[in-house]
Parts: sequence; structure tokens; C-alpha cells
Amino acid sequence: MKTTTIEKLTIRRVKLPLTSPYILSYRTFNTFEPIIVELALSNGGVGWGEGHISPGSSSETRDAGWEFVNTISRRLIGEELDAAISLILQASGNLPVAKTSLTSAIEMARSYQTLKTTEAFSFPILTPFNATNSCSIGREIEMRLNEGFRTFKIKVGKDVDQDLSRVAAIQNSLSGRATLRLDANRAYSVNDAIKFIKGLNSEQIELFEQPCNAEDWDANAEVAKLSSVPVMLDEPICSFPDIDRAALIKNVSFCKLKLKRFGSLARLESGLSRVQEHGMQAVLGDGLGGDIACWMEACVASRFIQTAGEFNGFLKINQSLFKNPIKFSDGKVHIPKNYWPELDIDYMEDQTITQIQFQPS
Repeated sequence: MKTTTIEKLTIRRVKLPLTSPYILSYRTFNTFEPIIVELALSNGGVGWGEGHISPGSSSETRDAGWEFVNTISRRLIGEELDAAISLILQASGNLPVAKTSLTSAIEMARSYQTLKTTEAFSFPILTPFNATNSCSIGREIEMRLNEGFRTFKIKVGKDVDQDLSRVAAIQNSLSGRATLRLDANRAYSVNDAIKFIKGLNSEQIELFEQPCNAEDWDANAEVAKLSSVPVMLDEPICSFPDIDRAALIKNVSFCKLKLKRFGSLARLESGLSRVQEHGMQAVLGDGLGGDIACWMEACVASRFIQTAGEFNGFLKINQSLFKNPIKFSDGKVHIPKNYWPELDIDYMEDQTITQIQFQPS
């Protein structure tokens, strides 16, 4: 049997406008600017990968990620697929997002089993929640409930007293109709995080995400020990040893995994299984992901997790990159039987900042 190899690669930096600003504790996004990889195989297979590097989320930078995919793509032309994935993952540099953009494109091109929807499925996702005052909080709650959402994500981490007041107002207006995930995005000091949890009413709260700096495991452990609600670690969870370490911390009951941090779909699935083996619950998804990443994470979620997904970035983008966009209604992603995305090349070209193509000379 003839060996299948990588025949052509196109890498793009694109800028995708959002419908409204996406506000995090460390940055406000008006656009998503992912690396998009298009890959063609010698057997005719085509795959797409996406890697949105979020400035301030980790040490990985957009320029370093782009330089990596540019440099290594030259070496991938003519490579057999497993060898190509090994080459990418074993390359030097802590650049998981850039690496995942390439490996996931290879996995899609070879029709990775999890991406093949032999049966239609629907999967619940959460919604970000932006309202800050009593009037707008009530309006947004009713709007989100009418859209079918039953899990709300509340960003905290800027001011403890204001955060507590806002969370209480949301709880009062919500009256038990949905659950809350509170996310500090690493922004609290350990003292502020402890002050926050001591002032918190745990009613309706599913978890408290990433209270302190990602590298400060001791601070996060101290908060978890004192918290009346389970803690979820996010940014520190990038490898199997990270999962093992989290499992040893009292009251860290959740780990959040993202495709872009684990290097490939296969490694992501192994990571989710590892979380469950430790008796913890896994949460999956990247709120900064676009259509490609959200579709892939939804397919994985349908097989591996029971918690509401966080792969809602595709809803934040002004226009889909797919000609057959991911369907959303009633708070759920709906993937039909035999769904396979068709990229809108014309629109993507309009949004492209930089493009480089690689093929045999």
C-alpha cells in the first residue's frame, strides 16, 4: 500500500471580527486572530487546523507561534502522517497552540474517528455573562434563559467587593434557574481569593475557576482548601503530569482541558480519560476558539464529558468560516449525522493578514 504523505500546506494568520467585545480579566478582545492551517494529503484528503494564541494567557506569543508553523511546515512536505505528528510534537519550544494547529489539521485530513459523526448529537454549552448593574443583570438573565442556556460563566477577579455584589445580584435574579461558573482568570492574589470565597454564597455555583496565578500551585491549593465550592484549574492543565498533580489537591474537583493546549485530538482524549481516572470531572472548551476548534471540541465532548461545554467562541464571531455553519439553538450545539465542515475560502481570504504556501519544489 502506498504511504500517504503531506503534499501541500497553507498557513494563514486571520483576523475575525467579533459581534461584541469579549471581556476577560487580563484583556478585552474585539477580534480573534488565529493561525489557520490548510493541509492536503497525497491521497486527496484535506484537513484544517486552528490555533488562537491569546496574548497574556501563557508564555506563547503570536509571533513565536507563527514563526514555528512557518519554519516547521517546510519540513513537513513529503512526510508520512505519523512521522509528521511526531516531528511537530517533539520540536523544541513551549508552543502548544501553534503545534496543535498543525497536528489537528493532519488528524482531520486522515478522518480522525472522533470527528466522524455517524449519529447526530446535541451538546449543551455555557454562555458568557456580561451585565454589571441590577437592571441589565435581570435583562441578560432572561435573554440567556430564553436562548436555552442553563450554565452561565461569570468573570471575577478585578475587585473582590464588586465581584461579590455582582455575583449576589445574579444569584438573586436567577432564582435557581441555572448554574454559575465563576472564573477569576488567575487575577486574584491568594488573600483576595480567600476573601472572595469567604464572602460567597455557594448557592447555584458549580465551581470556582482558576483563582490565582497559573504557576502558583500553592496559592490555588490554599484557596481550594478553604472554598465552599469546588475549584477548577484551567491554565496550569497542559499535560498529563499537570492532571496528576491537580488530583492531589483537596477540593480541586474539576480540570479544564482545551484542544489547543494538549497538542492533538488524540492527546486531548487521553487527557480527558486521565481526569476521569482520578475521580475528577472534566470541562472542555475554549471560549477563544473559532469554528474549527469549536467543532472539533464538540465532537470530542460528545464522547468524553458530561459537563456543559465551553467551546462557544464560534458564537462570538461576526461571521462563520464555514459555508455550513455549526448549528446552535436551545443552549446546545447541534451536529447532524455525517457533518463535515466546508470552509468558506472567499471569506477567509478577505480576513487573511498573512499567507504562506508550501509544496514540493
